[in-house]
Amino acid sequence: MATITKYTTKAGKSRYKADIRIRKEGKIIHRESKSFERKRLAEEWARIREVQLQEHGELDKLKFKSITVADLISRYIIQFEPEDGFGRTKAFDLKKLQNFPLSELPAVSLTPKDLIDHAHYRKSTGTGPATIGNDYIWLSGVFKAIKASEGIPLDITIFDDARVILRQHNMIKRSNSRTRRPTKEELWKLSRYFWRKQYCAKSIVPMLDIMWFQLYSTRRDAETCRLLWSDNNEERQTGLVRDAKHPTAKKGNHKRFKYSESAWKIVQKQPRNNELIFPYNPRTISNYFTKACKLLGIADLRLHDLRHEGVSRLFESGYSIEQVALFSLHEDWKTLKRYTHLRPEDL
Repeated sequence: MATITKYTTKAGKSRYKADIRIRKEGKIIHRESKSFERKRLAEEWARIREVQLQEHGELDKLKFKSITVADLISRYIIQFEPEDGFGRTKAFDLKKLQNFPLSELPAVSLTPKDLIDHAHYRKSTGTGPATIGNDYIWLSGVFKAIKASEGIPLDITIFDDARVILRQHNMIKRSNSRTRRPTKEELWKLSRYFWRKQYCAKSIVPMLDIMWFQLYSTRRDAETCRLLWSDNNEERQTGLVRDAKHPTAKKGNHKRFKYSESAWKIVQKQPRNNELIFPYNPRTISNYFTKACKLLGIADLRLHDLRHEGVSRLFESGYSIEQVALFSLHEDWKTLKRYTHLRPEDL
């Protein structure tokens, strides 16, 4: 039972302090108090609070009240990061989440309101609904994993409750499939720009070759920078993507692909002074491409869009779904369809 104590403030006003003490095996395992202007209010608060502590797992939560959302993310990374690391996007997003105001809150007492407040905060900084939605995907995964592995009494239902409201107000949603394809004029501008860099300025990174290789091979930038000379089959003009992208089994997921004729010619031009065909950092080539687009006034074009363009050109050339998949390494038509944006005038 709580103890209600009357006392007088320095201003001469009467106050009532409700002091709750919970004992286990003769020891005080939890203590908290709160003051009120009226005795009835103190008694009512103490009664409700004692029920909460005893019946709703609050005592268990109090054991972990010092663990913040940021701490939870750190525990998740330590326990569940694969040997070859998380994907670049997931690793970046998890680290970034640790810097938001939400990360400072106690994880065990997080509420749907806290999640909704986070969405408003992210929106105020110009973040789009798809990116905000990714925050909740990562956080929900962290909470589920740590609850299962450490037994911390985390409330997983808060994500479902917040998600319903946020979707109703279009504050989170799935990312839209990109349909951006470069125009002939844009490709010409980029080619001229990178030609000067590669042949006049003698740039170390042959961006002209890489740009067109990305398009003709339909490779991702990270895949391009992992291709090995030793994995090429000269006779059949095929290569090998090691640890190909996969939602659950990337490590050891090696896949052989067919080079297009144009992609093969670009490969043969590269110097064989490294085991890698294109021994460059994928972030570097992506940044170079983004910088070039900005300088040339080309809006909303990404290096990855060249993969989209390459797949679409293969279909426009008359290849079947099965044949295109041998170039692009897509698993199924549903996934492959996202990258095919055919133009009627090119059929």
